[in-house]
Amino acid sequence: MLLRETVKALIQRHGLIATFLPKLFPNDIGSGSHVHISLWEGDKNVFKADSSGGQYGMSKIGQEFMSGVYHHLPSILAFTAPLPNSYERIKPQTWSGAHHCWGRENREAPLRASCPPGTHHDVVSNFELKSFDGCANPHLGLAAILAAGIDGMQKHLQLPEPVDDDPSTLSEGLLKMLPTSLEQSVAALQQNEILKELLGPSLIKCIIAVRQSEIEFYKKQEDFSTMLAVRY
Repeated sequence: MLLRETVKALIQRHGLIATFLPKLFPNDIGSGSHVHISLWEGDKNVFKADSSGGQYGMSKIGQEFMSGVYHHLPSILAFTAPLPNSYERIKPQTWSGAHHCWGRENREAPLRASCPPGTHHDVVSNFELKSFDGCANPHLGLAAILAAGIDGMQKHLQLPEPVDDDPSTLSEGLLKMLPTSLEQSVAALQQNEILKELLGPSLIKCIIAVRQSEIEFYKKQEDFSTMLAVRY
């Protein structure tokens, strides 16, 4: 938040506008606010592989946490991609993660297991969530990610096999798409009883109501990109 406010203030001094809008120009890649997540106990990164029996270079607890985020990702998008414009960015081959999958150093996967610079991919220090943009409330977005990860640890969820190729080059129907609209992510959240329990039904009810009002508002706007660019 400090970075955004600083950038906007400095750019404004030069008579320009800085925007973190996900998709201002139709032919551009867009702008995201990717999040890197690791798990720590004291000064030890417990996301990395250890003797607990995890796979893919992660510890057991790290894999379970990431599995929870993977499982709830369609619902999480209602927090991390909160505007109709957000879904203009989440397209195949734009480094934003349009398919429901995860990968090892796969920049086309919405969830990417990340290795420390200069190390082999068998050592994973954190994972990246790409489907997060500058229109999101970062506190609520991170809360949804944490809740999903906690559910993964409580239920000992497991990750599917990683996708290490560009998902859009695989056979059609092999992978599901993530929500392609705010309507779809809100529908997923409405059906998600786990996040309602962990985050509280009052908060979820409020989030859904706000998102639905935004859907209706932007349906009536012919050209709202300039307005959004200034706001975000």
